[in-house]
Amino acid sequence: MSALSRRNLLTWTAALGGSAAVLSTTEALAAPTVPQQVGPAANPAITVGPADVRFAGLTRGQNQRFVSNPESVCLPSTTEQVVAAVGDAARRGKRIGVRSGGHCYENFVDNPDVRVLIDMTQMNAIAHDTKMNAIMVEAGAELGDVYDTLYKRWGICLPGGSCYTVGVGGHVTGSGYGPLSRRHGYISDHVYAVEVVVVDAGGNARAIVATRDANDPNRELWWAHTGGGGGAFGVVTRFWFRAPDATGTDPTKLLPAPPREAWIHRREWAWDQMTPERFARLLRNYGTWMERNSAPDSPYTGLFSRLELTTRAYGPFHLVVQIDAGLPNAARLLDDFLNAVGEGVGVTPTVTDHRKLPWLHATGWPGMWMSNPTDRYKYKSSYHRKGFTDAQIAALYDQLTNTDYAQLPFVVSIASFGGKVNTVAPDATANPHRDSVMKLLWGTAWQGPADDDRHVGWHQRFYQAVYRDTGGVPVPNDVTDGCFINYCDIDISDPAWNASGVPWHDLYFKGNYGRLQQAKKAYDPRDVFKHAQSIRLP
Repeated sequence: MSALSRRNLLTWTAALGGSAAVLSTTEALAAPTVPQQVGPAANPAITVGPADVRFAGLTRGQNQRFVSNPESVCLPSTTEQVVAAVGDAARRGKRIGVRSGGHCYENFVDNPDVRVLIDMTQMNAIAHDTKMNAIMVEAGAELGDVYDTLYKRWGICLPGGSCYTVGVGGHVTGSGYGPLSRRHGYISDHVYAVEVVVVDAGGNARAIVATRDANDPNRELWWAHTGGGGGAFGVVTRFWFRAPDATGTDPTKLLPAPPREAWIHRREWAWDQMTPERFARLLRNYGTWMERNSAPDSPYTGLFSRLELTTRAYGPFHLVVQIDAGLPNAARLLDDFLNAVGEGVGVTPTVTDHRKLPWLHATGWPGMWMSNPTDRYKYKSSYHRKGFTDAQIAALYDQLTNTDYAQLPFVVSIASFGGKVNTVAPDATANPHRDSVMKLLWGTAWQGPADDDRHVGWHQRFYQAVYRDTGGVPVPNDVTDGCFINYCDIDISDPAWNASGVPWHDLYFKGNYGRLQQAKKAYDPRDVFKHAQSIRLP
């Protein structure tokens, strides 16, 4: 084993988001709905420069591969301060980067071209806003604090990811998902409104509140933030959440109620007994089950699973499952799922965890949430409309059992998907991926910069081999359906790794890209907010 232990693998695989300040209704209403432009002298934000002891800690996120070197880091605590910081940077022609939780997988934020870095972590308030009839969450709040506050104050939840330290700002704009998404959809499906600081054609910064209301003149700005990804249109300062089918004004009814309890289960299979035939049977079982049990009316929308395929050098690979314990016959449903996955494989797995927990505690189960801010990472993604092809299974087996690569923490995390997500039209939000049954995260972690090329290169070749028949990427077809913008991957922009003829923006956004470009033209006509895979001006 390397210095990265088996436990550490769980701390860096992301799948699926400080203590948040909680405002009263009065305080929420006191905050201006559409703050006006303000001058830099008005209650300035905290600003940290290179000589400050805090600078090194503020110029890197969770992925230690990327470190920025801006002129300054701005830590605003109000929308007005964000307007001032953006306006000042725009007037001076300085490239802006925006950080919420710091979980960006590429150098979109920590980039040498960024001269002003806006760190949103001081804007982390959560409140019931009676005027908007919604739950307001500022962009710097972390998922763990959001879940805890929603649960304890109002007995409600959001179907977001299971990494507690992920920031809301980027997670929501890219359509975060997690263990409750098969039942309730993407987290972005619950956004009623968003406040965004934009820069107009004259270079003036202002804040706009855009809602999903049909008659809202800024509805396209709302739409762009339901899956268009972060850093492309402006600086998100806060969201207002309300379920699409919510009625009335009772805050305890504005978002879904969480399960009371959840069964959690983890089992693992030893590689030394896993022949190519047995491995293929296991993956076919898993994929077939997902195809048959991911409809929105399936009794299994309350079940979430991840099959975590790791390298043979690492040791056993595992399956983690969480299911609503309040479902009728929940224990039987779980057993039936586990039996279906293992049927005919011929290898008896080892059960390493099986418990029933209160839902809030189950969300913090190490089998479901993880983050290690001291490592270096590379990630990729893919959506699957069906299980794996024979060629894909063979490539997975060959690569995972390849002894030429001894890096232990590598994982292909195959998450269950579908359910409520797939009831929404592809163009109803900016996220078009609405008919998949599995969602994959491909990741590896290491510690030393000297090893970057070796680990990134092996990861690139692995992924390319699995999707070799479609140009090295999961193109939209009968089996696959592109990539997930929140698991951003710069390689899909490179013809050396994407020979499919399908551009990166179509892998992420498919037919919605043109509409996103029009939103870009309307709200960021000067292309102030940009990175390597941000929406391009038309």
